[in-house]
Amino acid sequence: MTASPEMAVSSANSTLDFDSLVLLLERIFVRHGTSAEVARTLALNCAGAERDGAHSHGVFRIPGYVSTLESGWVNGQAVPVVEDVASGFVRVDAGNGFAQPALAAARPLLVEKARSAGIAVLAIRNSHHFAALWPDVEPFAYEGLVALSVVNSMTCVVPHGADRPLFGTNPIAFAAPRADGDPIVFDLATSAIAHGDVQIAARKGERLPAGMGVDSLGQPTQDPKAILEGGALLPFGGHKGSALSMMVELLAAALTGGNFSFEFDWKNHPGAKTPWTGQLLIVIDPSKAAGQNFAERSQELVRQMHGVGLKRLPGDRRHHQRAKSSADGIPLDAQTLANLRELAGI
Repeated sequence: MTASPEMAVSSANSTLDFDSLVLLLERIFVRHGTSAEVARTLALNCAGAERDGAHSHGVFRIPGYVSTLESGWVNGQAVPVVEDVASGFVRVDAGNGFAQPALAAARPLLVEKARSAGIAVLAIRNSHHFAALWPDVEPFAYEGLVALSVVNSMTCVVPHGADRPLFGTNPIAFAAPRADGDPIVFDLATSAIAHGDVQIAARKGERLPAGMGVDSLGQPTQDPKAILEGGALLPFGGHKGSALSMMVELLAAALTGGNFSFEFDWKNHPGAKTPWTGQLLIVIDPSKAAGQNFAERSQELVRQMHGVGLKRLPGDRRHHQRAKSSADGIPLDAQTLANLRELAGI
């Protein structure tokens, strides 16, 4: 029996089980203009991020999705068109829809090609990505594959040495299997801080660490509101992060046929939040490589990292929170839950 969003709720702890949260988010998406298929994909993504403690990409994003759908900026009913263009290359036109349904539509062909050729590329264009990037790559690692993905976003980052923003936060995500544990997964913005984390800090009235961004005059600031209101973010690591951000623009936009971070204009769509850009995924079948089993080699690297004193691997916190949420439920404060139910019309 499918849980309803009214079920499995603890009024004392304000928790939802995963299935109930997914169903609640599905209702929101459908009510605000998506197809059932798109709603399911986006709901799983948002609920998964909330479950895993990635709050800047969980239910925090729902008002942005809703305002974007209501603005007419994105097509919530889009049906992706998958193109088989070469032995190791798949293209998808997302139809001005969200990137995750486009990935879902192309995934079987992408995996088939990766296992056949040893490596395959997926180029998604005409797409909107408004979520964490690690959920796009982690499932491949559970199938024994290595996956790398990049996506560009809206202009909000000043290239190193420049005086005005041009790049997006332009994240990179990577996932690899290992023999005796959860996959090795990381997801990092090439900006000094994720845009969603700046929004959360502004909402909470918190200051940011130094070096995260500049105000509207180009002066360094630790005020998140100054960054959001006419300011901009900085790349991490100076020229190194800036070079990686440029690489993401080339791979996610120039190569796929998607928009660069500076190429789209949403001024005529008040409320639009989702960047209309592109995404690239590279999937590798390590069984085609010479030498020892890749998952065992990954595990050996993890052993050595622990051996030199590393306490936490990338992704460990997420996996720990996932297990905790599975046991105890996904915590939501009462106001957030009430807002979600209102958006769902229940």
